[in-house]
Amino acid sequence: MSQSRLGGRTALITGAGLGIGRAAALRLAEEGAAVILADRNEERLRETAALLGDAPHLAIPCDVTSEAQVADLFSAALAWRPLDILVNNVGGGRSGRIADLSLEDWEATMALSLRSMFLCTRAAVPGMAARGYGRIVCLSSGARNGTVWNAFYTGAAPYSTAKAGVIGFVRALAIELGDSGITINAVAPGPIDTELAGPYLRAMDEQGLEYAPSRMVPLHRLGTPREVADAILFLAGDEASYITGTTLDVAGGR
Repeated sequence: MSQSRLGGRTALITGAGLGIGRAAALRLAEEGAAVILADRNEERLRETAALLGDAPHLAIPCDVTSEAQVADLFSAALAWRPLDILVNNVGGGRSGRIADLSLEDWEATMALSLRSMFLCTRAAVPGMAARGYGRIVCLSSGARNGTVWNAFYTGAAPYSTAKAGVIGFVRALAIELGDSGITINAVAPGPIDTELAGPYLRAMDEQGLEYAPSRMVPLHRLGTPREVADAILFLAGDEASYITGTTLDVAGGR
């Protein structure tokens, strides 16, 4: 494995059991980082850990929407190694048209994308600030501006709202943490061929829907988790040392 970019660094990735989170864990480990894997699905967590082989890693089951579980996660993580990089990958939501959405649908979506990001960032910042170094990367989405295929066919206001909130969070904290040695940025994926989203996105293409992803994205294809992980790697490394408060779109030109 290459040790040239993140050798000696430790990264914590939430939602590391699948998709973009798993790809980010593997990519950062390829570049020499020791990785802490967090996911509430223990089976998926074990699968990601197995893929890492002999690379230094620690797998911790955790629901990062729970304040108590996040406290335990960081206690265990920091007992293992000081934390240099945090990837707030957990997110998701419930679809539905606005008239049909329940308050539970709305709040569950805010918890996944916003509460989890707040809890983990709050836990990571003191140690990073004390050491004068930190890289925080949060996952937003092209949906922050409204994703046509989701909004038109199923309704997706909660998810779009939550992912727009990520941008405000990153912008405000970039200013707040500017003197601390910590940078915080966002990556905003477009339609990505993950295990969960890929079948749904490809089905729309196969049906020839007017607003299918392949029609709406200039590159006319789905992105891969690895392509998003490469963007996360860039923002997590020293090459992005003068970048903070920024959102990097990985969306095929959309």
